[in-house]
Amino acid sequence: MTLKQIYSWIGIGIAAILLGVVALTSWYTVDESDQAVVITFGKAEEGITEPGLHFKLPWPIQSVETLSKETFSLNFGYDKENAENADVVRMITGDENILQADLVVQWKIIEPAQYLFNADDPEQILYNATSASLRSIIGSSTVDEALTDGKAEIENQVLDLLVSVMEDYEVGIAIQDVKLQEVDLPNEEVRQAFMKVTDARETMNTKENEADKYRNEIIEEAQGEKDAIISRAEGDKVERIEIARGNVAGFNALYNAYQSNPDVTRQRLVLETLDEVLPGANMYIMNDDGNTIKYLPLGPNGSATTIPSGEENTEDGSEGETANDNQ
Repeated sequence: MTLKQIYSWIGIGIAAILLGVVALTSWYTVDESDQAVVITFGKAEEGITEPGLHFKLPWPIQSVETLSKETFSLNFGYDKENAENADVVRMITGDENILQADLVVQWKIIEPAQYLFNADDPEQILYNATSASLRSIIGSSTVDEALTDGKAEIENQVLDLLVSVMEDYEVGIAIQDVKLQEVDLPNEEVRQAFMKVTDARETMNTKENEADKYRNEIIEEAQGEKDAIISRAEGDKVERIEIARGNVAGFNALYNAYQSNPDVTRQRLVLETLDEVLPGANMYIMNDDGNTIKYLPLGPNGSATTIPSGEENTEDGSEGETANDNQ
């Protein structure tokens, strides 16, 4: 072969290689669970999320980076696959107690270009942000809140803070959810001491509730007695008002009778007064007329008799006539 032929075969080989590279690097596929980023001379283009076959300029003009769209989990202080060697994360609460906490963060990639080029290790940034967020929230909470009914509130606060931090970092990661796996005291001695404090607090609350119950019973009893006294007083007031009204009505009737017949009314008043002043005495109405004293006994027997005068007594001791006149 001549030198010209050799050069020709070399040119054909190079052309074939170039055509092969162009043919192999001018297309790519995107799976349903993936997303792709086309890079042109090192600059990331808009991400491709539609699954299927796509075409691009051949390498080295354009290249493709494929990232998953699935949701990832970050175990902070806890690893169920390697529980014995998992990191123990201890932190101080707002009331200066020590806790160990495990947190799982659910996250996914939403901006592939930022994830690829804005940070060398986005997952390490996420881990550090999770640590800072959890420690910040635990540091502003009490040990009782972290161990009892405050876990849900702590999770919500950690989620809000972590979302805000990751948005500021702009590494293309979106936080889906955070979940506290376990919040506990660091060792058994501290746990026992905390349980004693908790039992003492529960006893105090029980005593306070019993005292409040007793106080409420006493207050209700006193309130009932007060209402009863007020009710009796109102009844007495109404009774006295009615009695006063009756006395006024009686006085008015007596006054009207006195105006129409003063003598009879005056005599009746005298007799009624005597009856009230001397309730046990016998009362007689007497009228001296002639030699015989006529009287009307108003005592218990209710009989009317006549007592003859000394001048009318006969020699044989006979008595005068019986008076039947009522005056």
